[in-house]
Amino acid sequence: MINRRQFLATVAVGTATAVTACGTPAPSKTGTAENPVTINYTWWGNDDRAERTRKAMALFESKNPDIKVNGNFTDFGGYWQKRATEAAGGGLPDVMQWDLSYLRDYAQRNQLLDLGTVDIDTSAFEKSLLPSGQVRGKTYGIPTSTNAFAVFCDPAKLTSLGIAEPDSTWTYNDYNAFLAEVGTKSGGALNGSSDYTSVWWMFNIWLRQNNIEAFTSDGKLGFTKDDLKKWWSLPANLRGTPAIITEERITQLAPKSPFGANAVATEMTWDNFMAGNLKDSGAKELRILPPPSDDPDNLGLFLKPSMLMVASAKTQYKDAAARFINFMVNDPEVGDIFKTSRGVPASKTQRDGTTFEGTDKVVVDYEKSIEKYLKDAPEPPIVGFGSLEASFKRISSDRNYGKLTMDAAIDAWFKEAEDVIKQNA
Repeated sequence: MINRRQFLATVAVGTATAVTACGTPAPSKTGTAENPVTINYTWWGNDDRAERTRKAMALFESKNPDIKVNGNFTDFGGYWQKRATEAAGGGLPDVMQWDLSYLRDYAQRNQLLDLGTVDIDTSAFEKSLLPSGQVRGKTYGIPTSTNAFAVFCDPAKLTSLGIAEPDSTWTYNDYNAFLAEVGTKSGGALNGSSDYTSVWWMFNIWLRQNNIEAFTSDGKLGFTKDDLKKWWSLPANLRGTPAIITEERITQLAPKSPFGANAVATEMTWDNFMAGNLKDSGAKELRILPPPSDDPDNLGLFLKPSMLMVASAKTQYKDAAARFINFMVNDPEVGDIFKTSRGVPASKTQRDGTTFEGTDKVVVDYEKSIEKYLKDAPEPPIVGFGSLEASFKRISSDRNYGKLTMDAAIDAWFKEAEDVIKQNA
């Protein structure tokens, strides 16, 4: 996933920590209103998501008095450290919010529950989306919502510089020229963007635009070093100019993103970052556009599960966990609680039960506008992908700092990728 998520430190919600008992689970236990079972649920997010999640949990408990839910959340980076520790000890929480990047890792180690063995209604989901939660023909994750990649821009900033808002279709040359114009007309006070080629998912989209698979069906890399060099070279003449913000400046602005800190005019990221970008930047409105493509008929876009719901393979409360997951992904009132803060609701039942206004409507309208370009979502990435996504950004940063040459950066990332693939073969 994108590593510019800005979340709070670990906060406990409820009185129990989100860990299940170790050992082989007993048959799924059920409760009563007088003696409810308690399941543990954990997620990553900020205080806004925590507040919405607490409302959804309370709603679930009011409709399911035989089940209590204890919640716990943390920041994105800390979240996966906790899960790795729990998995090593045999005690993952009963139900978890999940990221596509880590689904295959845990599913292939038999640490997640096969949700095809429990009762969860997926009839309101697009069939093209469901494979993203499947590994080797079994369903381990149910998408809560979708997001799509986009380019954010602030119309007010462009107007102040006398720059026309970009069109909804543009090539990489168009985008690069736009970034250069921003840097020039602002006198360097505003950069065009950060280095968009350092983002793995944008690289993935570029590969799809060129009909290249990121990974083969047997878990190998589907692209070459030359492909990566072409990608990383796209804005080569802009690096070191006001068109692209420096790595040093990005570090100074953290934990805000350059866009949220009003240091750049555009940012490539997932569309459900709209609310966070608005809040951080203080902008009155933001516009979202499709990413550039040199093929106007192939934008390489897809709906990605912004997050999924999964359960521990060792939960003693399979039925309760399934009911909670089903509720969180299908209940119309839950959809209206979260709106687009998790992404656009994946279930039509939730979308139909949700009122989208203001920024939420902007995100929904964007996904409608790109419908004709959407292709099937990719299957869960290879085992170990989470570390490769992070190293893609890190090595790109080292290249931009001047610590690595282009060829050395490419060799470094490919070596890491080949090592990960070999370890998990």
